[in-house]
Formats: sequence, structure tokens, C-alpha cells
Amino acid sequence: MAVKLSDTVFDPWQEIANHQQAAGMAGKYGATAVFVGTMRDFNQGDAVSGMYLEHYPGMTEKQLMHIVEQATSQWLVLDTLVVHRVGRIEPNDSLVLVAVWSEHRGDAFDASRFIMENLKSRAPFWKRETLTNGEQRWVDKNSSGYKHQS
Repeated sequence: MAVKLSDTVFDPWQEIANHQQAAGMAGKYGATAVFVGTMRDFNQGDAVSGMYLEHYPGMTEKQLMHIVEQATSQWLVLDTLVVHRVGRIEPNDSLVLVAVWSEHRGDAFDASRFIMENLKSRAPFWKRETLTNGEQRWVDKNSSGYKHQS
């Protein structure tokens, strides 16, 4: 299990390949579920030119690891990788990577979804967006994960 925060641009596919190689998992898993979140250039009906993502060092990693541990206690997971950006982020940058390896797809899908949804609602991150007109605003809540929110 690995949790990483990155203040620089990362390639999610390279992160996955590096993790698989370092963990020596060849032949041990039958499924890998991957979620990659990318920064959009719009939010709440406005054009966005960038974002600054603040976190609480030490606490953020601990909370992310706790979420991963909860997932691995509920599903049969062989390994996990969570990489999350912090600091200045530009549209089209990879923002978050959640990868879960397991013997079977059901465990991989379910654990990956659990990690991502809990990361969005429980991890201590704060987003400050810069709109294209130069205005800055704090994002007060995360989306439901669907275009049409209830």
C-alpha cells in the first residue's frame, strides 16, 4: 500500500507501472482498477485557469492511509496506490490516481470506488480556484461525482 502527495505534475500510467515493478506483483493479480482524476478548466459554471490545493502535511497522508486500510479490510485487495496532487495545479493536470490490485475485478472495482469517494469526502484538502477573470474563490464542497447533483 502506498500513499503519495505530489507538488509536481505526475504521469498516472508511469506511477502504476513503477509501483507494479517495485512491488513484484507480476502474475499475482487478475484485476487492476484505476481511477484518474484530471483538473477541468471549468467549475460551477465558470471558466477556471488554475487551482491551489492546500493540505495538512502529515494529517492528510494519515487520513488517506486510514481510508486505504478500511478498503483493504472490506475487500480482498493485494495492493493499492494513491497519488494526489497538492500545490499549484493547471487544467488538464492529473489531480488524483487511485489504483487497486486484486485477484478479481469485483474487489478491485469496489475498493477503488470506496477509496475515491472517501478521499473526496474525508481527506483534509482545501481547493482555491483562480477563475479566468483573475477572481479567486474557495471551493466549499466536492461534487457528488455525477453531472446532475441532487
